[in-house]
Amino acid sequence: MEGTIIKALSGFYYVSSEEQVYECKARGKFRLDGTSPLVGDKVSFAIDTNGKGFIDNVFDRKNSFIRPAVANIDALVFVAANTNPVTDPFLIDRVSVIAEEADCDLIVCINKTDIDPADELYAIYTGAGFETLRTSTVTGEGIPELKAALKGKICAFTGNSGVGKSSILNSIVPEFNIEVAAVSNKLGRGKHTTRHVELYDIGDDTFIADTPGFASFDIEMMQTIDKRELQHDFRDFKMYIGNCRFNDCAHLKEPGCAVTEALQIGDIMPSRYQSYKRLYELSAQNNFWENK
Repeated sequence: MEGTIIKALSGFYYVSSEEQVYECKARGKFRLDGTSPLVGDKVSFAIDTNGKGFIDNVFDRKNSFIRPAVANIDALVFVAANTNPVTDPFLIDRVSVIAEEADCDLIVCINKTDIDPADELYAIYTGAGFETLRTSTVTGEGIPELKAALKGKICAFTGNSGVGKSSILNSIVPEFNIEVAAVSNKLGRGKHTTRHVELYDIGDDTFIADTPGFASFDIEMMQTIDKRELQHDFRDFKMYIGNCRFNDCAHLKEPGCAVTEALQIGDIMPSRYQSYKRLYELSAQNNFWENK
């Protein structure tokens, strides 16, 4: 049989297959080769005559994360707001780089639009080519469109505290019944107390990861990015890369830079370029490639 691991707990893996969940152990070969199945993995498994399940193989992964330990994320949903609290675009840009590195989509969800429509944020990320939605859990604006954008994907929500991630999840799947900043009746635990990664099936072959780990996951991943490759993680730079006067242009102070020329005429948003400069400086501090 084949399925998706939706939970890993105490050495057991819970595999969803054809609307049923099977409790499985991993075969001994995984310990021998030093690998472990992860939540989100597509696997083949078998059920023996005693009704016990065993995972035989893990199929190739699209991506994987260390913290939280999850694989095959199709989309990161960054929930932002322009009120209480106001989201710093640099946070969104940092996550956008991680999404590019992990080969997954970034969906920018601007919430609380009943209070502030966040026109500037909306312009920045639609202009940069990201799927950008405006939502309000008070009026219901954008919730059907967000649910449609998640369809058929394994998704994880991130964003700074207070922007309304729990409220959005409640709006998408009311049976979650997550009390905002309090205790989840469905999950049986309070905010930031998740001890394991779990995927929740919301129908239409769509899964949402329940984990607080995506609030800080980007720190470790940022340390692996080569400053020379960072330019390729900014999708709004891509049409200009290769058109600069110098082949090794870092798009900082070099003359004849196509990226800074695009910035000057308004084709690249200033906040996006400032984020690139900040991330370039952080990547330059790593110098990990010099020790290869």
